[in-house]
Amino acid sequence: MQNPSDRHEYPAHWEADVVLRDGGITHVRPITEDDAQRLVSFYEQVSDESKYLRFFSPYPRLSAKDVHRFTHHDYVDRVGLAATVGGDFIATVRYDRVDATGMPASAPADEAEVAFLVQDAHQGRGVASAMLEHIAAVARERGVRRFTAEVLPANTKMIKVFTDAGYAQKRSYEDGVVRLHLDLEPTGRSLAVQQAREQRAEARSVRRLLAPGSVAVIGVSRTPGGVGRGVLEHLRDGGFTGALHAVNPSFPEDLTEIEGVPAHRSLGAVDGPVDLAVVAVPADRVPEVVDACGAHGVQGLVVLSAGYAELGPEGRERQRQLVRQARAFGMRVIGPNAFGVVNTAPGVRLNASLAPEMPRAGRIGLFTQSGAIGVALLSRLHRRGGGVTGVTGVSTFVSAGNRADVSGNDVLQYWYDDPETDVALMYLESIGNPRKFNRLARRTAAAKPLVVVQGARHSGVPQGHAVRATRLPHDTVSALLRQAGVIRVDTITELVDAGLLLARQPLPAGPRVAILGNSESLGLLTYDACLAEGLQPLRPQDLTTAATPDDFHRALSRALADPGCDAVVVTAIPRIEEAAGDGGGAADAALAEALRTAGAQTPDKPVLVVHVELGGLAEALSAAAGTAPRARVAGEPAATGEQAPRPGEDGTAAGEQKPDETRLRLIPAFPAAERAVRALAEAVRYADWRREAAEPGRVPEFEDIDEKETASFIDGLLARATGPVRGGASAPDAVPGGGPDLGPEDTAALLRRYGIPVRRAVPAPTADEAVAAARRLGFPVALKTTAPHLRHRADLGGVRLDLADEEQVRRAFAELAGLFGGADQVRPVVQQMAPRGVDTVVRAVIDPAAGPVLSFGLAGAPSQLLGDLSHRLIPVVGRDAASMIRSVRTAPLLFGWRGAAPVDTDALERLLLRVSRLVDDHPEVVAVTLEPVVVAPRGVSVLGASVRLAPPPARDDQGPRTLPEY
Repeated sequence: MQNPSDRHEYPAHWEADVVLRDGGITHVRPITEDDAQRLVSFYEQVSDESKYLRFFSPYPRLSAKDVHRFTHHDYVDRVGLAATVGGDFIATVRYDRVDATGMPASAPADEAEVAFLVQDAHQGRGVASAMLEHIAAVARERGVRRFTAEVLPANTKMIKVFTDAGYAQKRSYEDGVVRLHLDLEPTGRSLAVQQAREQRAEARSVRRLLAPGSVAVIGVSRTPGGVGRGVLEHLRDGGFTGALHAVNPSFPEDLTEIEGVPAHRSLGAVDGPVDLAVVAVPADRVPEVVDACGAHGVQGLVVLSAGYAELGPEGRERQRQLVRQARAFGMRVIGPNAFGVVNTAPGVRLNASLAPEMPRAGRIGLFTQSGAIGVALLSRLHRRGGGVTGVTGVSTFVSAGNRADVSGNDVLQYWYDDPETDVALMYLESIGNPRKFNRLARRTAAAKPLVVVQGARHSGVPQGHAVRATRLPHDTVSALLRQAGVIRVDTITELVDAGLLLARQPLPAGPRVAILGNSESLGLLTYDACLAEGLQPLRPQDLTTAATPDDFHRALSRALADPGCDAVVVTAIPRIEEAAGDGGGAADAALAEALRTAGAQTPDKPVLVVHVELGGLAEALSAAAGTAPRARVAGEPAATGEQAPRPGEDGTAAGEQKPDETRLRLIPAFPAAERAVRALAEAVRYADWRREAAEPGRVPEFEDIDEKETASFIDGLLARATGPVRGGASAPDAVPGGGPDLGPEDTAALLRRYGIPVRRAVPAPTADEAVAAARRLGFPVALKTTAPHLRHRADLGGVRLDLADEEQVRRAFAELAGLFGGADQVRPVVQQMAPRGVDTVVRAVIDPAAGPVLSFGLAGAPSQLLGDLSHRLIPVVGRDAASMIRSVRTAPLLFGWRGAAPVDTDALERLLLRVSRLVDDHPEVVAVTLEPVVVAPRGVSVLGASVRLAPPPARDDQGPRTLPEY
């Protein structure tokens, strides 16, 4: 056993907030000596049956010796964790390191006995599963590789916790006890189980915020006006289906309601549960409100109050305290400084926001980190005329403000399996956990379109947002998002354009676009726009300005029936009599009906309309059916000053099913050809990604790679520079890029182990040594400078090629010395000539936020001046490597541009895959640069390389489930 002097300090980094299966939150932390009374109180609330299942015999109370044992730990060989809510224990788990005979032991023993106890009131919430993840992570950190557990056969719930975890395990039955052995090394199945549980839990936590059964608005003024009073009216007028309460301690004692809503002086006076509290009080009063909400059992908060991190350090600390306080009670927080949330589902009709009208119901989910942008998005989706027509509405809307707790990642978890959301639109000013966002985005995009616009791209992270630092430029982040299937757009207008198209039209099967309409000029503009976006437009069909709705119907029907067409863009301008106002409304409705009926005949191809000054057509196209003016549907905003009908007040009997108009296929109309085509092009690219994602690639195996031998070699290199890093605790504070740059010999030796040979460069400080090196290497050779200010600058004349004999070597040496100074300024090297080809550069780096990234481009000006680089997250698969090569703008130079011989891109792909494998297999390799890499018609030659090592950073994406620290 360890001596007291060997005990570790309190491991604060083990503390974590965890979302449970039901969406509630528990705080997991190490048990300390000060927890004796909490442990006793916890144990008193556990049933006799649960105690029996834990201790295998009646165990009504803990002895003083038990309490001491269960609260005193060395945090190495004996560890205990507790799950708490409101500071009270709801579950405990502990492990004790043992040897092969089951006796207490210390390291290097790598096995431990583990045991759980969950309070009966909290069983079934997924507490034990979450605790197993955390105690397993702690054990791995302390060198424990296996858990053993003895469980009574009747304890089926605990047996299921172990068997469902996904770890490699063995089970035996001896002396009436089930004995389980778990290998704690994460497996593909254990990570999949963990991520699936994470998704269900986080989705449920957001669902509790968006579909509450009761809402209290705290901070409602007695007179009209003010934020709280406004939100209360929005909830009432929007037809919220649950119980609604107004709370303000300043209400007179005899005040019982405000405009029909029950009024209370305190939350505790509310008779019944409150699921969601909307907080609209000054920031200095929020803590007492949070305490009251926690005491009443509120499940979540929407904090509209400002005065937090957006004001600076003092406000940032106030924001931290808000999150900690709320999570201690198991509550999640939207905000602070939030605009609010909306859910248009008929069974909810929640408008807990500053938006004065309930948005139209639809299939689009919206998330923003800005209230102003949220208003703009809702307004644009709502508009039916001018700009983009409002052909659909929203399912849910979340404006997270400072997003101190609930973030875009949480909302993505909710949207992933939300049956009411077909398209997700996000406005992001920062990404708190890019690695997780990328993972969630990839999974979501495989099921439904995800469109993202990034704000604050050049001005930095808004002051109210707490995010990790990233070294990646915006273009790199955008490329990584596209790799994950995200539809990346640049403006709010493009965000709405793409969302409207994807919400109501099928994905195109390819890039072939038919164009037809009654304006030749508009058709040609559309044709040019298609070419500019990389689409394949067919010859525009001009129906002439005399075309009737029947002409449009026939033309569209023919185009959709053509197997050589994947999508159709219809262009329309007013006829002369329509422009003059002679029956324009009826004509617009007739044309809309003609297009709609033709499109319905071929429902698997998208149809878009580009209209000019045809507001009536735009509205007619967005109508649900027919040409007559339609009645307002449930969920559609009332006209200004008109109150939206409550359920049963719109002519529909309570409980009567109405047609779900949100699912009808409507044709989106655009006021400009460029906007329509840009949205279509995004849909084409997304459809291509979906088809590729349906067949996931594989990371290739290379028979000449020895991972274990390479790992030992890296250990030796790191030990010389930083001391040993494997076999001990992880390095949570390791900074990627902070380790040593390897010397040329070590770099070549490491890369050679992964099948990446580097052409030898021999230092030549004198002309005689340069000649001697050339003789050893064999003529012809190259003489080049390696001084930092001259490296990779062939344009400065620091390279001499094809030196065929000694005389040429001496002459070249003299030229370089005369041009740049003495040998100490030039640092010349001699290298054997490589086959002529195209110079490229390959880089890999581990970004602290996004993870490992592989980059490729052509060396020199294309990559350095123009930033013409492609990027992919590591590990890359075969198609990723191929697309990297082909996606740079200068790619034609690799494929025989202007009659040149095509180079060996297959060999280049293999090189990219090998670099990816190296960084993926060995996280200590935090940076690799290969420059130049000459790609010849046959083979590649790596002429320069550098590698940087560092202790491996902690991988939070592979650790136990936890909410971000704040």
